[in-house]
Amino acid sequence: MNLTVLYEPWRLRPLAWIHRVEARSIVAELERAGHTVNLIPFRENRIASLPPGPLLLRVSDPVMLLATRALTRAARPFWGPAAAVMERCHDKYDALRLAVAHGVACPATALAGEAGAMPFPLVLKPRRGSDSIGVKVVREGPIPPRLQTEMHVAQEQVRGTELTIGVIRERTGLPLRILLPEGTPYSFVRKYLYRPRREVLTDDALGGRVRDTALQIARLFGVNWAARIDFIYDPRRGRLCFLECDAAPLVGPASAFAVSLAAAGMTRAEQLRSLIDDAGCTKPSLVNRDRISLLDPGSPFSWRLTRHAARGGCRRAAR
Repeated sequence: MNLTVLYEPWRLRPLAWIHRVEARSIVAELERAGHTVNLIPFRENRIASLPPGPLLLRVSDPVMLLATRALTRAARPFWGPAAAVMERCHDKYDALRLAVAHGVACPATALAGEAGAMPFPLVLKPRRGSDSIGVKVVREGPIPPRLQTEMHVAQEQVRGTELTIGVIRERTGLPLRILLPEGTPYSFVRKYLYRPRREVLTDDALGGRVRDTALQIARLFGVNWAARIDFIYDPRRGRLCFLECDAAPLVGPASAFAVSLAAAGMTRAEQLRSLIDDAGCTKPSLVNRDRISLLDPGSPFSWRLTRHAARGGCRRAAR
């Protein structure tokens, strides 16, 4: 197959470097599997000049938001999360509210400016963001006034075991346990610079709960491609809490997504096929099935998602 991988343009940001390295790694894997691959930086104003054929998006979450919107407007099929799925998962506050409304246990969460009654310590994080950038534990009040805005959320600090699991459509991996001391936030630095060890969860009963809940969340959020879903488990209360659904995870062979799926018996070759198969392709020509309306016309981030993301095949693009 001939395909194009869209990767992160050069920027002086660690997140961009991480995704650029991963994109090149994915290209090498696809070429070894017999595919012909173009590697092109994503630029919103150059979509019309992209080569014909399917596009695989390998960019960070902020760029993924732009790319999925732009490709949807241009009616270009691509492999990656549908624009509506990115919007839904990127807004942590609305994602948690949606999960709670459907019976999924989550840490108590409020907008930072409305968290006055919440007991400390609290986990403070950007409302929209990725990769644990900006996450901090506030052990004593008050929350700094500059952060008491609707752009930050405050969350109860659940002490327990950090867990993560890979999902690709209706298939889950095995949960991975992140070996961090209780109460230690899984920050950007720990995720990418000083990585803690991780191991496959050996508690079968808890593992079954994680897999079932991960599938429930993936279906609820309309995940149409790959995702990594994060939880924390409080063993004292037997409480499994959903933290985040990353709809644009790293998918390289050493990523938590890939390791989780491999632990469940999905070979790397199967993973690569699933990432670029017809069932996982977003077909924006069907975007009318995903009516997105602005709740607040003054905010580019405030969306109401009324139906699941459009899904469809890349057969036409791949010919």
